Amino acid sequence: MTKKLLFATLLLLLVWQFFPIDKNNPPIDEALSFSSTVQLSESESLLLNNACMNCHSNVTTYPSYTRIQPVGWWTKGHVKAGRKKLNFSEWNSYDPNQKAHHLRECMEVLNEGRMPLKSYTWLHPESKLNKEQTDKLLELFIRLENI
Repeated sequence: MTKKLLFATLLLLLVWQFFPIDKNNPPIDEALSFSSTVQLSESESLLLNNACMNCHSNVTTYPSYTRIQPVGWWTKGHVKAGRKKLNFSEWNSYDPNQKAHHLRECMEVLNEGRMPLKSYTWLHPESKLNKEQTDKLLELFIRLENI
């Protein structure tokens, strides 16, 4: 019985590999992007890119491990959810109230240490924020909220 279960599991994993994720990013309209409106220092831009943009923009870079299913499906689901929650590539499509709400949410998840996701920082150590980096992003979001 154990051999049959193992064989069935391996067969299922093999079949899943024939259903890869779509790694194409949606087109970017520069007029809508966060970077077209907000002036960022080089360090702010680097922090935002490392910690946020891979899931919260249309410039996602899918690593090689996403070729393996179900890991690719799981990753794609996280990216889809991240973009739905906040998409910096579509920043100027949000009205002022939505922008303020998104900025408050960014500050909340940073203060609570919920972002970037732990599962993301394990494989992308450059995205892990220390206290100084978190404070710098918080200062950026506070500055933007007051504009």
